[in-house]
Amino acid sequence: MSAIPNLPESVISRGVNGVSKNGASKNPQVSDPGHVHYHSDVKRLKTTGGAFDPTNHEDRRQFKLREHPVENPRPLRIVIIGAGLSGIYAGIRIPERLPNITLTIYEKNGGVGGTWRENKYPENMCHVCCACDVPSHSYQYSFEPNPDWSSLYASSTEIEAYLVKIADKYHVHRFVRLSHQVEDCQWDGSKWRLRIHDINGAQTIHDSADVLISARGGLSNLAWPSIPGLDQFGGKLMHSARWDQAFDCSNKRIGVIGNGSSGIQILPQVQKLPGTKITSFARSSTWISPSFGTPEVFEKAGIKGPPIPDDTRAGFNNDPAYYQRFRIEVEEDQCRVHEATLLDTPMQVEGQKLFEKNMRQKLASKPEVMKTLLPRFPPGCRRLTPGPGYLEALTKENVEFVSTEIAAIEASGVRTQDGKLHELDVLVTATGFHTDFKPPFGVRGWNGKRLQEHWDEYPRSYLSVATDAFPNLFFVLGPNAAIGAGSLTLMIESEVDYAIKCARKLQKENIVSMTVRSDRVDDFVEYCDEYFKRTVYGTECKSWYKNKQGRVSGLWPGSTLHCIESLRSPRWEDYEYDYGGDDADPTVRENRLAWLGNGWSINMLEDHDLAWYLYPEFVEVPQEIPENHKKNLVRMFSP
Repeated sequence: MSAIPNLPESVISRGVNGVSKNGASKNPQVSDPGHVHYHSDVKRLKTTGGAFDPTNHEDRRQFKLREHPVENPRPLRIVIIGAGLSGIYAGIRIPERLPNITLTIYEKNGGVGGTWRENKYPENMCHVCCACDVPSHSYQYSFEPNPDWSSLYASSTEIEAYLVKIADKYHVHRFVRLSHQVEDCQWDGSKWRLRIHDINGAQTIHDSADVLISARGGLSNLAWPSIPGLDQFGGKLMHSARWDQAFDCSNKRIGVIGNGSSGIQILPQVQKLPGTKITSFARSSTWISPSFGTPEVFEKAGIKGPPIPDDTRAGFNNDPAYYQRFRIEVEEDQCRVHEATLLDTPMQVEGQKLFEKNMRQKLASKPEVMKTLLPRFPPGCRRLTPGPGYLEALTKENVEFVSTEIAAIEASGVRTQDGKLHELDVLVTATGFHTDFKPPFGVRGWNGKRLQEHWDEYPRSYLSVATDAFPNLFFVLGPNAAIGAGSLTLMIESEVDYAIKCARKLQKENIVSMTVRSDRVDDFVEYCDEYFKRTVYGTECKSWYKNKQGRVSGLWPGSTLHCIESLRSPRWEDYEYDYGGDDADPTVRENRLAWLGNGWSINMLEDHDLAWYLYPEFVEVPQEIPENHKKNLVRMFSP
């Protein structure tokens, strides 16, 4: 009943987690949670609704002990949608922490990597385009540091390579089904029923899951602009997320629609290509930030621009402790920026002055562009992008900045509302993704309720990880899950960890389903609305952080550390539980403590690690003055 199928022979021969091929422990202090050889086929409990009367002898006879150990590793099937950063992390932690599970990760693309596989431009065209817009050393798994980032803002190709490397190292690929696109998910009262399109096999397959985790991310369903005549353009038409790798943009008249994160990254790169004439169509004002983070943090490490010098990377590789200290400095620096997201704080006020000064200096020769770009809202209301080279590119002779609204697209170019036709050979729509969080496939919960309708007005969630009426469904980077300032990867890890804790509760306690209470969802929505009133995100601007009504639905209501702590210990009382279905044994009285089993522990049945509680890794030694325990001073204890 292993959670780990088809391991390479090299891994099997040396053992997994210290357990050799024949099952003998190579390290008597560590048992192997992935290889539990105990099966339980005890039927589920049935909810009878009646109170138990301990004086009633007949009632007492009806309850039967369940023949399983207290750990109760009953079989559980988990399906994950998406093999990007979130799905890969889940593919590592789920088999590590959950016994007796079967796991499948469905990925619609031909490889892992998620948005970083999809959003790529030719490497000979740009150094950091498409790129991460936070420091690379903050965009990596907590347990897998990468000292070899070549740029402060790593390219999509480099991030994809990092994710592929991690997936290979931890054997995540054995769970992944590439080119498999989920088309429909329906809860039938006890399981999720899925319909999946096998793209390569050109066939439809069906699957089921006890637990469904959506790790598809918020930036996976690209959005084309709603402009009349888009399909009539006679030149090369490309979306920023679907770049034609084989197409040469040199010596072309190129139009770029949009000045969000993608447009800001694309424009300076195509501007540098030989023989190009660029027309930037941008109506939105936006802040272009200096490089994120305190310069001193990076300068101490010899990083004075986006490219990371070879000797700096060599130092990181040769001295892991030094690199760890650098990582901590970067993370702490990112966390401190949270103050800048709160209106009228000193950091927010001074930061806005710094941003404006930086933009005016770089656009000194183009005051008309500065007038259009300078926002009336504070920095951060829209997603901030450092955009190295963007402002400088707008001042070049081969770049025309057009703020007039587009009227239509014609075969030969773009016609603006003033009647002018801008003739083009290439048109790039840097218009991002649909960010309403509605999946591009059917999801139906209790009584056939559709998630698309449930989220029609507003994407309601509970702590970003669940929503009412959809049992055993957990979201990673769902509504209110991203962060404006801080580490996103640690939030992703916390969201997956939360889902794993819920799955283990379902497994251990013989629970068929858990559904978050609708009033708790209401509470979280109310909390979010109130919180964002005091932030830059709640000011008036057009941003993917917000829904059509202007409510902030894309960001966590607080800092990264606030999110990590909030998801640390699930509040089980915020959920409603179903302990049985129609196939439960009607003669077995419901007992919510039936998961206690038959008085045995797995270790006793398998006769190993019977005194594990004395192993050093499990013993917490108190300080002589207990309240001075460093671990709890760094992070407050939580159950």
